[in-house]
Amino acid sequence: MTQGNVTLSINNHIGTIEFYHPASNSLPGAILDKLANTIAEADNNSDVRVIVVRSAGDRAFCAGASFDELLAIDNTDDGLTFFSGFAKVINAMRKTSKLIIGRVQGKAVGGGVGVASSFDYCFATKHAAVKLSELAVGIGPFVVGPAVERKAGLSAMSALAINATEWKDANWAREKGIYNDVFDTAEEMDNHIEQLAEKLANSNPEAMMELKRIFWHGTEHWDDLLAERAAISGKLVLSDFTKNAIKQFKAK
Repeated sequence: MTQGNVTLSINNHIGTIEFYHPASNSLPGAILDKLANTIAEADNNSDVRVIVVRSAGDRAFCAGASFDELLAIDNTDDGLTFFSGFAKVINAMRKTSKLIIGRVQGKAVGGGVGVASSFDYCFATKHAAVKLSELAVGIGPFVVGPAVERKAGLSAMSALAINATEWKDANWAREKGIYNDVFDTAEEMDNHIEQLAEKLANSNPEAMMELKRIFWHGTEHWDDLLAERAAISGKLVLSDFTKNAIKQFKAK
């Protein structure tokens, strides 16, 4: 548990994936790889008809990528590998034939906003504020940008990307389409997640598969697009400006 983990449990045709890392669910590369692989595993399991993705804890849904790993990058290959982490997760969700319900119980930052934007239906609590903080550390939300733009539109995505130090509350995220429903408490949210998951588990799998394909139409090039975006970030992170900005940000 000290290094984080990803688990998959299956009950009544509902596959629940939970990820965790002690640093506010900020995810190192190994956990991102495992999360992407677990999403694919659930999709390939014939007993699973709908997928629920959640994180452990009650404070932060996902604080983005690991800053320790970010600071350790010293060449473009490592930079590409690092920034491909969230790309793998986003593309894994994009490629599933099954609908994915998201549970966002707390704040989402950077890559966490990209994950939330990649769910097919997303529940959140009022505590689930969002922020794309990448520009504040000298990079930019290049990898997660397409996922956020797909749900929220270019205007909302660019507002988050430019004003990189400002939180937008959960109701703003709902109005922009990142979240579908926002609740006062996690208990109320979980009740609604359970209800929808049970309905989908008893729905026509072929119909849901066709809906999934339609929802993600036009994203077939994202394997290449997100790799290109990861390369941009991988190059920028090597600059002195970005290295210093990350150190200052981490010291706060």
